[in-house]
Amino acid sequence: MVREYLPPLDAKGLKVCVVASRYSKMVTERLLGGALECLQQHGCPDTDVDVFWVPGSFELPLVARHRAASKSYDLVLALGCIIRGATSHFDYIAKEVSRGVAQVGWETGVPAIFGVITAESMDQAIERSGIKGGGRGWEAAQAGIEMVHLLRTGQRAGG
Repeated sequence: MVREYLPPLDAKGLKVCVVASRYSKMVTERLLGGALECLQQHGCPDTDVDVFWVPGSFELPLVARHRAASKSYDLVLALGCIIRGATSHFDYIAKEVSRGVAQVGWETGVPAIFGVITAESMDQAIERSGIKGGGRGWEAAQAGIEMVHLLRTGQRAGG
């Protein structure tokens, strides 16, 4: 028989680190709002969340790695926004940030969630940030809650 593991959406008792980019702060603040709303709705009080602001998305992995290695957090959320411009800069930054955030989880065992919007335009970024509710920040927090529980124990479906 196939075994399924369905993690609970319970953030009670989780210590959460959010690393957020100040660049495109209008978008990142919406991402942060969505993430905080998700965490609160699933039982994590504001007092269990620390937010670290970094200059831009490129700096997200370094601070995320440092905080995850401290073993003070159960979950690290990396929130930022990278908007395509007229040069190849977008491609380099997006690739390194996504690789870097993934590496944080691999190296530390602490779930590190990529909550970075990569968009073609500011309008697209704003829409994806949650202007109409939820958005990528909410999704990142929800994925993070699930990953913490999957890595801890795993819950068997139906039981």
